[in-house]
Amino acid sequence: MTDASVLPAKPAPHPSPISEPYWRSLNDGTLSIQTCAACGSLQHYPRPFCVRCLSQDIEWKPVSGRATLFSYTIVRRAAAPAFASDVPYVLAIVELEEGPHMTGNVIGIPVEEVSVGMALELSLVTVGDGQALPQWTPRK
Repeated sequence: MTDASVLPAKPAPHPSPISEPYWRSLNDGTLSIQTCAACGSLQHYPRPFCVRCLSQDIEWKPVSGRATLFSYTIVRRAAAPAFASDVPYVLAIVELEEGPHMTGNVIGIPVEEVSVGMALELSLVTVGDGQALPQWTPRK
């Protein structure tokens, strides 16, 4: 077992001008994603234009925070020392109820009980720098 007091800090997100509204919404307790005002397409990760119609008329809209587990892997060997105390953990791709996919961790459940297709809900976890990160817990 590794002594957590000597582990390096986990990397923090570095918001760009394009992604800053996403990170701010998480800190405000809401998950928001980009919506194209021209064609109505929703997208995640943040980009300066719509990937469907190439419009630059992008708005930020709150979404439900409900998702379905699309795919996952159980990480049993940390890729970096900062994550050593977390293993095993679930690295997941979730499909938001509104359609776009996101990544995150499934938390609050033993890794052996995680299964594709399970209903999830957003759970915001604040990291050391004060930034909220999207994580996923089984929906009640």
